[in-house]
Amino acid sequence: MPDIVSIRDLSVGAVIGAYDWERDIEQTLVFTVDMAMDAARPAATDDLADAPVDYAVAAQAIASLVREGRFLLIETAAVRVAERLIADFGLSWVRVEVVKPRPDEGFEAAITIERTG
Repeated sequence: MPDIVSIRDLSVGAVIGAYDWERDIEQTLVFTVDMAMDAARPAATDDLADAPVDYAVAAQAIASLVREGRFLLIETAAVRVAERLIADFGLSWVRVEVVKPRPDEGFEAAITIERTG
């Protein structure tokens, strides 16, 4: 069974949305990402160089991808983030949750996907 490392509540400001008015504003998306890895080696050495995932690097990759993507759908954002993390970190499995708060409408839109590498 793999170990799971996570990035939780990563807020990213981005242009996201399918409606015309959404293309002119920045909205906040909140990401929670779970990634399968083997924690034995980094735990044994206590050395970041032995960790397959540097959380700060992964968080920056997510933020950059989403800001630059200007996606229409949160589904697209979730899939692109999963693909990027698998490619960049050689992950065997990732779960990505994207939440798009809609406070003016009284709800949050969300999607959770899982992908294997």
